[in-house]
Amino acid sequence: MTDTSSTAAGDSTSAGRAPKAGRNLPAAIAVGLGLLALVAASLAFRPEFFVLLATVAVGAALWELAQAFKRRDLHLPLLPLLVGTVGILVSSFYSGPEALFVSFMLTVAGAVVWRVIDGSGTAAVRDAAAATFAAAYLPFMAGFVMLMLAAPDGRVRVLIFILLAVANDVGGYVAGVLFGRHPLAPSVSPKKSWEGLAGSFVLATAVGVVGAVVGLGVSPLVGVALGVLAPLTATIGDLAESMIKRDLELKDMGSLLPGHGGILDRLDSMLLTAPFVYVLLALAV
Repeated sequence: MTDTSSTAAGDSTSAGRAPKAGRNLPAAIAVGLGLLALVAASLAFRPEFFVLLATVAVGAALWELAQAFKRRDLHLPLLPLLVGTVGILVSSFYSGPEALFVSFMLTVAGAVVWRVIDGSGTAAVRDAAAATFAAAYLPFMAGFVMLMLAAPDGRVRVLIFILLAVANDVGGYVAGVLFGRHPLAPSVSPKKSWEGLAGSFVLATAVGVVGAVVGLGVSPLVGVALGVLAPLTATIGDLAESMIKRDLELKDMGSLLPGHGGILDRLDSMLLTAPFVYVLLALAV
């Protein structure tokens, strides 16, 4: 998900050179499979287990973002943001879209008030703006996954969403390593290639079609739409996080996941993809 790893658009390599994954590939595969198994296990029992897992993941990503922002003298009010994260995800699952927006606004208000009480001036304004961005970037976007989960076939929808993210990464990595020659965005993420992006489209479309027909019982055209939409939004989300890391002069947002970086480095592309997949499935299913 990061600009130094095997990501949505893959790794571009020049002819005759060995691909540079930039990661401990065995560790990355082991951690990836472990995370996928954890997600599958949480969905297999009760949806509340997945809500808990998502809350922990988003909270950890918020912590990573707060540590990274300190490099630019930005200090996130973590306590109100973490409390707001629980409120956003739980209320979205139990009460729907209206609760998502209301809880998001309350989280932003709480974070701003908390920071202003802690001290006023230019620094407080900057920190409040950073807190608003953090709330929108992480728990608000993740709330759309909770909306998917709340549907009658919610666990199937979330599983398809997760598998689309996996297909996006795997397809991009394999195609990028084997065929990558033309950089996608060299100034932002030099190792992503157009060939890798094509691989993401192919594998994500295959997963989308199978998920739509077998999992949801709808037209394969819905799966094709998912397979086209997910790599586009995932790549934009991945590149956006790469730009943030470049500005902060960071390789990874954290080091909690060997071979991957931080939690946010795993969530970056999924966050932007979630609202689009939610809307598409809400309209099509």
